[in-house]
Amino acid sequence: MISLKLTETKKFMSQLLLSELFDHFLFIEGDIVTFNSFHIDGYIQKDFYAEFPPEEPFSAASSFSGSEALPEYSYWKQVREYCFSLIKGKRTPLSFKFVFRLSPTNIAKLISKQNLDFQPNTIQGLYLNIQFNEQGLTCVTGTSLNTFTLDKSLEKAWDGMVQRFFTKNGVAFEVAI
Repeated sequence: MISLKLTETKKFMSQLLLSELFDHFLFIEGDIVTFNSFHIDGYIQKDFYAEFPPEEPFSAASSFSGSEALPEYSYWKQVREYCFSLIKGKRTPLSFKFVFRLSPTNIAKLISKQNLDFQPNTIQGLYLNIQFNEQGLTCVTGTSLNTFTLDKSLEKAWDGMVQRFFTKNGVAFEVAI
């Protein structure tokens, strides 16, 4: 787990809300505080999609890429515009927090690329916790496993991947101590 202070707030907010940079992350939950407090649970209500035949424009197949099964959580790309509508305006939000999780496909890629001794089904999630408040904008990584292990190689690989991802995409940050 590492804490990163995001040093260019305006640029990062544009990358988060107006670009596709984070669209392939699962959206676990979010809280936005403006004139009211808004909580968004990213858990997909599968019954919502049940009434539409597959060829309908609002079917599960059209809302998600490919022929994959409906995921447990929405992708950021599916809620990004809604979150943007709550945040945009002349006034800065009082605070917000978004929790993202790396998709199972990308977890498997990370394990393979880093030659880690983990099976994808033993990993509950690799997380990004992005938070804005009066103290600034931060991103804290997190790792959750379904089994106990003293092996920290996955955590270190995830922390390194996040830093490389940010650097590659021009997200300015400092490692917080």
